[in-house]
Amino acid sequence: MLKITNLLGTLFLLLSLVACGSKTYVDKKASYMIPVEQATTKIDRIVQPLIDTHVSQTGLVLLDDNLEAFAVRAMTAREAGRSLDLQYYIWHNDLTGNLLSYELLRAADRGVRIRLLLDDMNAHDKDTILATLEQHPNIEVRMFNPIYSRGNVLRKGAEMLFRVGRLNRRMHNKAWIVDGRMAIVGGRNIGDEYYDAAKQTNFFDVDVLLIGDAVLETENIFDQFWNSPTTIPLKSLVKVKKGSLAKLREYVKDIDEDIIKVRNVYVDRLKNSTTVQALFNSEKPLYWTEHAHVYSDPPEKAYDMNKEAWVVNVLSKVWQSAQDQLILISPYFVPGKEGMELLKGLRQREVDIGVVTNSLAATDVMLVHSGYMPYRVPLLKLGVDLYEFTPHVEVDKSLLGSSGASLHTKAFIVDGNIGFIGSFNFDPRSARLNTEMGVFFIHPELTEEISSLYAYKIEQNNSYELFLENGKLRWRDGSVIPPKIWTHDPEVGFIKRATTKAISWLPIESQL
Repeated sequence: MLKITNLLGTLFLLLSLVACGSKTYVDKKASYMIPVEQATTKIDRIVQPLIDTHVSQTGLVLLDDNLEAFAVRAMTAREAGRSLDLQYYIWHNDLTGNLLSYELLRAADRGVRIRLLLDDMNAHDKDTILATLEQHPNIEVRMFNPIYSRGNVLRKGAEMLFRVGRLNRRMHNKAWIVDGRMAIVGGRNIGDEYYDAAKQTNFFDVDVLLIGDAVLETENIFDQFWNSPTTIPLKSLVKVKKGSLAKLREYVKDIDEDIIKVRNVYVDRLKNSTTVQALFNSEKPLYWTEHAHVYSDPPEKAYDMNKEAWVVNVLSKVWQSAQDQLILISPYFVPGKEGMELLKGLRQREVDIGVVTNSLAATDVMLVHSGYMPYRVPLLKLGVDLYEFTPHVEVDKSLLGSSGASLHTKAFIVDGNIGFIGSFNFDPRSARLNTEMGVFFIHPELTEEISSLYAYKIEQNNSYELFLENGKLRWRDGSVIPPKIWTHDPEVGFIKRATTKAISWLPIESQL
C-alpha cells in the first residue's frame, strides 16, 4: 500500500512539474516584417532596378556550391540595412555557425532588426549564447514548440514523457530573409557540415536565392510562425546575467583574431567575397518567372491541426500531374502506403520515375534507412529507377579534408518543367509531423540545372544502381572496373546491417 501511495505521489509530482513548466507566456508581442522602401538600404538599391524590369516575377539563383551558400548568407547579412528574419531547424555552435552569428551581431550594431526563429529540439546546448545575443536591443530569439523545463533534469524528463506527442513535431523550415528583399530557401541548416567545413562528413545540398514576388510570400510565412502560439521568446525560458553580451563580444573578438592568425579559408572567403551587387553581375544565372511560389506547412501542424493547408497536399497534386517523368532527390526516402500508391499509379500511366537517396553507408540517420529498406524490392518491381548515394563521392570543393559525403538535397522535377527545392523529404515525418517549406517554380532552364545535379548524383562513381537478380536485391558499384555487384548493403559491416534490418521490423514507420 505504501509503495502504491509513493508511486501515486511521484506521478502527481511529475504532473505538477509539467503543468508548471507548460505555462502560457504573456510577454510575447506580435511583430511583422518591416515594409520595404524604394532605395533606403543598399540591398534596396541593388534589387529594386531588377524588380522594376521584371514586374510580377521572381528571380531565382541556384546555390549548389556549399562554400558559395555560406558566403552569400554572410555577405547579405553584412550588407543588410533594415532587417534579417531567419528561420532554421539547426544552428550549430561551430565554425560557420559562429561566423554567421558574428555577422548578425555586427548587423544589429548597425541598427538592423534581427528576428531569429529556431526549432527548440536542437538548440538546448546553445541557450546561454542565444539568450546573450538577445540582450542586444535589436535581436530577438524565439523557439518553436519548446521544452519549458530548461535546467532541472527531473522536470525536463517528466515534461518530455508527458508531452512526447507534441514534442515529436518539429519545425524543419529553413529561410534566410534580408531587408524583405532577398530570401534563401532550401535544404541547408546553419552548421559546418552544410558548408564543406566538417572534418568527417559533409552534405551535398541545394538552396535557391529569391528576389521579387516570392520574397513577400517567404516573409508572410515567417511572420505566421513568429506570431504563432507555437513559438515562445527565449527570454521567457532562459535568464542570463547582466554584462554577458559584453563578455560575448570579447570572446568573439578573441576567436576572430585566432582564426585570422591561421588564415582560415572561411574568413578569407569573407574578406575576399564579392558584394551582393557583384552576385547579380556574375555569370551565375538569374532565372525570372511569373510561376514561383514559396509554400509552407502552417505552424498549427505542431498541434495536428489545419491539415488542409499542409504542404504534402500541394506536393502530391503536382506529383500526380506528371505525364512523362518524375525525378525525386530525397536523402530520407520512406514512401509508405500512400506514397507507394502514388508511384504505382504513375507507373501504370508509364511515367518514368527516378529516385536517388542515401545508401546505408552514406546516411546520417540509420533509423530512417531502416524504414526505407522494405520498399526497395517493391519499387524496383514497379519499374522505378533506384539509386543510393555512396559515402565516398569525390568532393573537390571539400575544404577541410572531410572523409565522407552524404546526400541532403531535397528536390523534385516533374516533366522537365516544374521544379521544387526545399526542406521536404519523401517520408512520413515530413508529410505528417514536421513543418516543412520550399519553393515551387516553372522554368525549363532552372529545372535543367537540377536535372544535371541529379545526373551527377546517379553517375556510377557517385551512386550504386539497384536492380533485381532472380528476385534478389543487388547493388551495381561502378566506381571500380569491372563494376562490382554487391549482394548486401555496400561498404557496411554485418552488425550495422543486422541492426538496421532488425529496426525495420519495428512498427515505427509513421515516426520516420
